[in-house]
Amino acid sequence: MRRDRLIAGLDLGSAKTCAVIGEATGEARSPGVKVLGVGVAKSTGVRRGMVRDIEETVRSIEQAMRDAERMAGVQCHALLCGIAGEHVETRNEVGLGAVTGDEITRADVNRVDDGARAVTLGADRELLHNIPQEYKVDGQGGISDPVGMTGLRLEVDMYLVSMQSTAAQNLRRAVERAGYRVAGLALEPLVASLAVLTAEERELGCVLVELGGGSTSLAIFKDGKIRHYGSLPFGGSHVTNDIVQGLGVTQADAERLKERYGVAYAPLVDPDETIELPGTPGQGQRRTKRELLAHIIHQRIDEILGLVQQDLEGSGYVGRLAAGAILTGGGAQLVGTIELTREVLAMPVRVGTPEQGIGGLIDSVQSPRYAVPVGLALWAARERVLGAHDGGVAVGRIFGPVKRWLQDFF
Repeated sequence: MRRDRLIAGLDLGSAKTCAVIGEATGEARSPGVKVLGVGVAKSTGVRRGMVRDIEETVRSIEQAMRDAERMAGVQCHALLCGIAGEHVETRNEVGLGAVTGDEITRADVNRVDDGARAVTLGADRELLHNIPQEYKVDGQGGISDPVGMTGLRLEVDMYLVSMQSTAAQNLRRAVERAGYRVAGLALEPLVASLAVLTAEERELGCVLVELGGGSTSLAIFKDGKIRHYGSLPFGGSHVTNDIVQGLGVTQADAERLKERYGVAYAPLVDPDETIELPGTPGQGQRRTKRELLAHIIHQRIDEILGLVQQDLEGSGYVGRLAAGAILTGGGAQLVGTIELTREVLAMPVRVGTPEQGIGGLIDSVQSPRYAVPVGLALWAARERVLGAHDGGVAVGRIFGPVKRWLQDFF
């Protein structure tokens, strides 16, 4: 293994912290990752995309990275981290400029890009991504790269993604206290798309829905670009809480019941099937119909997907996403989630597992909950194959090359 191609991605979720260590493969236009190690740790220190307990978050990072490093047989020093949640905001800005010569140059493009980025984001906010949606030359739109074209006036429609500075600072602080360096931050649905979406899905139009523990994120892709991002304050932990209240069991037992017997689409369950409920000595032996557990789960996920549908309607992309919905995150693993999503959103649905551009220990990441950390590794791999590195120990100077790639890719 070439240590100058070593990369690591870290997904800090509300329920679990996932780490993926790999080796960058491929070339600049088609980067890949050879998966070397994977680590997962339970976490209660992050809630809805924000660090709420530094010490608990540090513990989960240490455990996940320790397991990943042990499997990979190498140590990492820097991590690319995912970020999401309600504190992430997006907006479209326009940049304008006159063309200086006979044809449009890269300097002209950079100048209008800078103009679109030069907006006031507000107090306690910092820019996470800036992604050109399209360029216009003398009013003619739909141009992805205007360099070399002839025109007098150049315009860009820029998609800006910003995050709360304190949220980013607390995440960086937790990673540093765990003994690592944050090489960069990236929007979770954006990087997850690298691992689970095909080029055809991005082109035809699709919505990537990440069913996380504390929240649900969605990103719309159309004509090869990300067009919309949304975050909802409900996720798998709310399903677990409903089971606690509905069946009178502990949080830990509710989670186990959900994983072992849970079904997200009640019609799939045999109405005569019963399951044994854990309980206290005072409660004694108890049984209930599995259909009741399914009903509890069905109702909450139906509500979450209804909010996803409302967000889609507000975005203006309903009826324009021919490739349908792709589900990732731990909630996507529940039996019946596909059927319920298909019913609520009225579009084709599939579960997204990491498949694009990966090799090595593929079986270790064949789950929708690994979409974000594998996507982060793929993003870092692009930086690696472009040649930037920091002495060959881990992810290095990531922002410049990867931002240019984001512009090309999305």
